[in-house]
Amino acid sequence: MTAFDGILFSEVVSTIFYTFFGLSLLLACWWLIELFTPFSLRKELEEDQNTAIAIVMGAMFIALAIIIAAILRTP
Repeated sequence: MTAFDGILFSEVVSTIFYTFFGLSLLLACWWLIELFTPFSLRKELEEDQNTAIAIVMGAMFIALAIIIAAILRTP
């Protein structure tokens, strides 16, 4: 008996599917945030190295990830 005997193929497939689904939701949220802000977030983060925006965006993505994880885990 190995450690992998209890793992079902359907669980692996659903984990991969929900991983990509959650990532696509996060990317969609990034696109919406970029669309509604009056300035380019990419320029602010990469060229201007605005630390405040980086912290706010990081916190926003952590919050979105928690919400998405809670939604995906509900039966």
